[in-house]
Amino acid sequence: MTDRDPKSEKTAARTVYTLFYLSLAGSIWAVAAYMLFPIESGALIDVRHNNLFIGLGIALALLSIGIGAIHWSKSLMNDKEFIEHRHPTRGRDATREAAVQAFSDANDESGFGRRAMIRNSLIAAVVASVVPGITLFRGLAPFSTPEDPTAGDPVELLHHTMWKAGTRLVHDPAGTPIRAADVTLGSAVHVIPEGLNELGHEGGLLEEKAKAIVLLMRLRPEQLIETEERKSWSYNGIVAYSKVCTHVGCPVALYEQQTHHLLCPCHQSQFDVTDHAKVIFGPAARPLPQLPIAVDDEGYLIAQSDFTEPVGPSFWERH
Repeated sequence: MTDRDPKSEKTAARTVYTLFYLSLAGSIWAVAAYMLFPIESGALIDVRHNNLFIGLGIALALLSIGIGAIHWSKSLMNDKEFIEHRHPTRGRDATREAAVQAFSDANDESGFGRRAMIRNSLIAAVVASVVPGITLFRGLAPFSTPEDPTAGDPVELLHHTMWKAGTRLVHDPAGTPIRAADVTLGSAVHVIPEGLNELGHEGGLLEEKAKAIVLLMRLRPEQLIETEERKSWSYNGIVAYSKVCTHVGCPVALYEQQTHHLLCPCHQSQFDVTDHAKVIFGPAARPLPQLPIAVDDEGYLIAQSDFTEPVGPSFWERH
């Protein structure tokens, strides 16, 4: 009908650009909902409202673009069927000129060049549709508060973990303290700081565990190659190293007893436990940070201090 009735054509055009402007409104609403329904309180109802209203805005934005584009093609663009013969080699100049002319004809037939309202509304809707996604990236970053001024500084956060002088080493995930006498030769024990499990998920358990997780191993004391500075960091052949790979942060959890090598399963970096966990193979750029350990009066393993360098990928040591 739009090919024969100018009134129907105008109605269809209005419908198309109205849908595009509706998409624009949906994108704007998604950004507004991100600010109107914050999740900083941590309450489940706030998270649900945030997800609901942002999701509705994004869904409206994308759905309106799709429906508008389909309605445009069905009601306003010419409906012609033809066969295009393709050639495996470069076309002749005349063929290439015909291809350019085909684009020009398509522009004339679709009205993209002359239907300014449709064209402009489509461009605005497409540009706006990515804004909610960009806005949501802000929610991935930590933010500082007066009570926690370093919360928004990832470099500062990775410089410190839960380990401190006197903190007991406990089994992951049980949380039971580890006696030095119970650590056998050739063993590899997954360790977390005492008190970590008490944080709970709302208290940052996963965030702190991701930084503080440690792998504890026992070798013969004579097998360790230790500098004068680090001779006191081990206890009777027991050493503790960060479990977080210095390449991209994967868990280094594979221990080869005969060679005393630690292997990262993600990208095959290997670390020599006998020599300060230095890199002997793979893309990791620096050794695993070592946790200085000692034994308390009851024979339990404790930390002497926090790590003396940032844990995780080597990017952070540059800051």
